Amino acid sequence: MKFMRRSTLAAVAVTGVLLAACDQREQITTIAQLDGKQFAVPTGTVADQLVTSKLANAKFLYFNTVLDAALAVKAGKADAAAYDEPILKNIAAKNPGLVVLAEKITTDDYGFAFRLGDSTLKAAADSVVTAMRANGEYEQMVDRWLPAQGEPKPMPDIPTGSGEVLRFGTAAVTEPFSFMDASRHVVGLDVEIAARTAAKLGRRLEIVNMDFGAMIPALMAGKVDMIGACITITAERKKSVLFSEPYYVGGISAIVRQ
Repeated sequence: MKFMRRSTLAAVAVTGVLLAACDQREQITTIAQLDGKQFAVPTGTVADQLVTSKLANAKFLYFNTVLDAALAVKAGKADAAAYDEPILKNIAAKNPGLVVLAEKITTDDYGFAFRLGDSTLKAAADSVVTAMRANGEYEQMVDRWLPAQGEPKPMPDIPTGSGEVLRFGTAAVTEPFSFMDASRHVVGLDVEIAARTAAKLGRRLEIVNMDFGAMIPALMAGKVDMIGACITITAERKKSVLFSEPYYVGGISAIVRQ
């Protein structure tokens, strides 16, 4: 019993030291404060490179997923996690105690991609987003998929046509842009815009779920007609595919303890 009490007291003491260490982390409210601090980032991404392009002295811990990285911040193991802003916002909405800083580390435009020369499909997708911005539906859509708190709302019912199939390639691991809901259906902000594009053209939407890195090769090979999953528009990618006008301004952001 004496040994058990000593062990318990020792464990409590160690826990107290760890908690104190966590609490000693600086309260972060600006990106500038993060230079020299410790970032949690997902393995196999370029998040660390993008962070060091602005914060040369940043240090890194690597995790299997962006959620694991964010939860490490919540546990006090890192000062911030870095990843795409809308995905971090989605995590913060479902995990009280975390907040995404308003200032971004990098700023990027997200777009849909089509085969080079497919200006008809590009024009249809662009017109859908333009009309939604004009009538207020765009803001409603963003609030649906990126609520300030809680889970994204259900996918709206968007009847598509019965004509030619519109094959939409996506990677359903980019919540809230493309992900599996509880019913194992692929839903999200990108999926909604793709469905509205199909409806505008009177075409039937077919969702083709694949690895993120396979999307552009599949599009170029003619296996799908349109791709979208939080895809950043870059000059290099423009050599291979035709991009829509940007439908969301995102980039790499930082999530910190509130």
